[in-house]
Amino acid sequence: MSEVVITVRGEHETRVAPERAVAHLTIRAEGPERGAVVERMAAFSEPVRDDLAARKAAGTVVEWTSQRVSVWSERPWSPEGKRLAPVHYGSVDFSATFTDFAVLSWWAGEVVEREGVQLGWIDWQLTPGARATVERDVAAGAVAVAVARANAYAGAIDLTTVTPLEIADLGLLTRNEAPPAPQAERMLVAKASFAADAGGGPAIQLQPEDIVITAAVEARFSAS
Repeated sequence: MSEVVITVRGEHETRVAPERAVAHLTIRAEGPERGAVVERMAAFSEPVRDDLAARKAAGTVVEWTSQRVSVWSERPWSPEGKRLAPVHYGSVDFSATFTDFAVLSWWAGEVVEREGVQLGWIDWQLTPGARATVERDVAAGAVAVAVARANAYAGAIDLTTVTPLEIADLGLLTRNEAPPAPQAERMLVAKASFAADAGGGPAIQLQPEDIVITAAVEARFSAS
């Protein structure tokens, strides 16, 4: 039998426990006077900012950031369809990165008790070094799947020698075909579920999901 070209796809997936948690929170204020809203925003933000700075100095927070205050106005409508006096709103966003999830739970339970504070969401992440290592291993696993498939196809037609010709990310070997459907992100950010402490204390129980990392490749082999 003459040489045969075999084109296959290989996929691999792994799940990894997160190493870091980035908490996002927003501080809001509203009122009829713009100046008073800005003052309330500053009053609400200062203790949060001081607390995060102290935690970073103590090593329980890796880093934290805050954005400048945004203030805007809206004129609501009355039930009778009339425009009412302007209402001014203000907000400032904070994010803080934790490596100790128990500390994060207690901090989250305490911070949501403060006036004007809303805890938004938690991003569960790997450190850059760990992510690079896992992604490399997952990519290698996808290639191994492609090689195994090529050997299986070759064996099915009584060919014994399989030689790689091309290996590429998904879609790069496709020629004159409709583009493949968009892939999911290589890393899916895990979500947190929140539950109040049964004893009425300030702790919030955080239950992070594993981070899912996937890779897919296309490979072309000659078989003889």
